[in-house]
Amino acid sequence: MTLPTNSAPLARYRTMRRIRSFEERVGELFLKGESAGSMLHLSIGEEAVVGMTDAMQPGDTFTTHHRGHGVFLGRGADPARMMAEIAGKEDGYCRGKGGSMHIADRALGHLGANAIVGGGIPHIVGAGISYRNTRSGQISVAFFGDGAMSQGILYESMNMAALWHLPVIFCCINNQYGMGTRVDRSAGNRDFPARATAFGLNAARADGADVEAVHDAARSLAAAARDGRPGYLEIDAYRFFGHARMDKSPYRTPEEEVEGRARDPIARARARLAETDAATAADLDRIDGDAAVEMDLALAHAIGAKPPALSTMFEDVYAPGTPAPRPQAERLAAILGEGARA
Repeated sequence: MTLPTNSAPLARYRTMRRIRSFEERVGELFLKGESAGSMLHLSIGEEAVVGMTDAMQPGDTFTTHHRGHGVFLGRGADPARMMAEIAGKEDGYCRGKGGSMHIADRALGHLGANAIVGGGIPHIVGAGISYRNTRSGQISVAFFGDGAMSQGILYESMNMAALWHLPVIFCCINNQYGMGTRVDRSAGNRDFPARATAFGLNAARADGADVEAVHDAARSLAAAARDGRPGYLEIDAYRFFGHARMDKSPYRTPEEEVEGRARDPIARARARLAETDAATAADLDRIDGDAAVEMDLALAHAIGAKPPALSTMFEDVYAPGTPAPRPQAERLAAILGEGARA
């Protein structure tokens, strides 16, 4: 059977499967000791975010949080370049200087990932002002976790977006935990869409185990945002693993994890495609296999790629034309030399 290339649900399944395979290889990269730094945050279990990324158009922009690999892949990132960045290699998206939590690429509309909780949210307000004033038709989307629902910068940004009718969407991927703290222990009122509504935003919640439900909500919010009516979307998901790669999540019971992982968006999408005869089991197995091969190659590429030369350490850090900082040893020698002469 030839796979129907015009099937949007099938395309979303393919993207989710690629994200899952990519994140599994990121875990392998860490275990092999090839990742740059010690902190990696996997988005396994959150793949239904594809429903939001697929509702965006070419030219739209976005920011992500520290768990943003899947979002970037959903917006067209090259997995080999992305894996190389996570490995700290020269041919990564930021020449190995961004790592897992600070990837950015203006060409694909990625205004930057941010390890600071809620740190990337206000950037879309600035982008939204630009798009509104130029009438470009673009929207900007901030992706963040439920931990950012306790950050004041989110509410300042929501207020500005509603007040100025900005073409933006605030997308909360609620995976139930901020590090090791369950959301019901950090939020007095867990009706997050109601908070957004109070600021004057269009707000919706979608089941994070159902990518098509996410897409339906996202498509409606995106259309309204392009018309100057900003929105908020909560994707109710479950984080399959710990906060970071080394976190074995002792704060969760085995029973909870079994129940949470049963809400697998990929498994549900696969079952729906089979039930509607959109693809056979063999077709879906082929998609899964292709994703595995693609990400195996991305992993091998990242491991084999060259690290950036030490001489490039300060490039892309200061404004063009700024003299490079003097090495500390050279500065200390000069100071000691002056002291000896005195």
